[in-house]
Amino acid sequence: MERRQPPQTEEGWYVLHDFRSIDWDAWRDAPERRRSRAIDEGIDYLTAAESVADADEGDSATFAVLGHKADLLVLHLRPTLGDIDALERQFEHTALAEFTERADSYLSVTEVSGYMSQDYFDDDAEMDDTGMARYIESRLKPEIPDAEFLSFYPMSKRRGPDHNWYELPFDERAEYLSNHGEIGKGYAGRVTQIISGSLGLDDFEWGITLFGDDPTDVKELLYEMRFDPSSSRFAEFGRFLSARRFPPENLGAYLAGDRVPQEGGDAHGGHHHGGSDSSGHHHGDSESGGHHGDSGGHHGDSSGGGRPGSDDEDVRSELEEIGVYAGQPHGEDVHAVVLYSEADADELFDEVDGLRTNFDHYDTHVKTAVYEPSTVGSGDTENAIVSLWETERAANTAAGFLADLPDIVRQAGDDDSDSWGTMGMFYTVKPDHREDFVGTFGDVGGLLAEMDGHRKTDLLVNQEDENDMFIASRWDSREDAMAFFRSDAFGETVEFGRDILADRPRHVFLA
Repeated sequence: MERRQPPQTEEGWYVLHDFRSIDWDAWRDAPERRRSRAIDEGIDYLTAAESVADADEGDSATFAVLGHKADLLVLHLRPTLGDIDALERQFEHTALAEFTERADSYLSVTEVSGYMSQDYFDDDAEMDDTGMARYIESRLKPEIPDAEFLSFYPMSKRRGPDHNWYELPFDERAEYLSNHGEIGKGYAGRVTQIISGSLGLDDFEWGITLFGDDPTDVKELLYEMRFDPSSSRFAEFGRFLSARRFPPENLGAYLAGDRVPQEGGDAHGGHHHGGSDSSGHHHGDSESGGHHGDSGGHHGDSSGGGRPGSDDEDVRSELEEIGVYAGQPHGEDVHAVVLYSEADADELFDEVDGLRTNFDHYDTHVKTAVYEPSTVGSGDTENAIVSLWETERAANTAAGFLADLPDIVRQAGDDDSDSWGTMGMFYTVKPDHREDFVGTFGDVGGLLAEMDGHRKTDLLVNQEDENDMFIASRWDSREDAMAFFRSDAFGETVEFGRDILADRPRHVFLA
């Protein structure tokens, strides 16, 4: 008898959806002293959980559940079951717990499967696709999105006499899930997901958590997916629970019946995340993802990914000493994701344009565009996708969708640690001076080629606006790049830029 091939899976963080009902009669009858203590201890517990004070990494968030099924949802993601277990028991020691009963819970673990990338599980294969590697990492260790609305439901694949998912050949299952994922891509920027496996951990096989600022986006996505054969033939669902996120400091307002989140507060609690690595395990089955100018200077992009840190501050200080503008401490309130693709520029633009339409639904989206290499530079043929956001978290979320674009070869910030990168954004050239700018870049490029430690420099041009450009360089070391910034040639370029650029170049951190 033929045995069907199960996909390999890798597991990441454990997930607990902890649903609580409040004993409203007991709450109303309790003296003010007891209620005040319950609120204070509840806020302390929820704040500590959301700041991940109990573990090296993870995430937590607090939600008000809509309808009769529960009142509160506390969502936890942690590296180990021990972390989850401790969080459960710590809540029971709060005064708030005296007024609650557990209405429901769901335990699962984040996962990716061989349906998504066979190379990821092949010991002999190399993950040349850096974008895919980062996307997989974001699936195993996700951040809870900054979205107001949450929809959670468990699901399994059918094993009935007419439709049995587990009797299908591997390639057929993979094709079903690939087509299913294409639907989810159409909602990029509007709906974000966390998929977690629960086979052997809870009643169904997966837990699906969807996030969005507009509940109707989630509704439309699920309605469209119901007509896809992966769902219509093979999916069985548990009950759905909906909730709205609020920050822990609004707990008192929530219990008082006031509107939450309250106006003027941080709607998402300002939570933080840990940062160490954890390893996964291999076994089981998984549903695939997709469920869905003043200066010509560059900002440093170190091997650590370009996020703010001590190295960034050192670079800023050095540049300031020589009169080079290096942007504000947080990247002039924008964060960038920059990925490189070997795909045809027109094909790439069509894909990016679809994502951009969805990104525009978010107020934090600033800009997404495709940049092509100009005829001057190192001669690289890679195109760049640049996506700007007002928050680092939004940029990181967008990176997950952008990494699925065709022929992505790397993401800026992921380069080898034996080099140092700089990036200048954005050079908006006055139309009458475009040729002057390109010509000067060619002259400076000739000087760069003769400098010690210089590897390459490229000028890339916005496919939709030839006057919008950025410059990316790679050096053997930071010291080599700083030597260029201190050079007379660079100083002359700065003075030249004052006259031909329409705006001051923007310098951003790379998410």
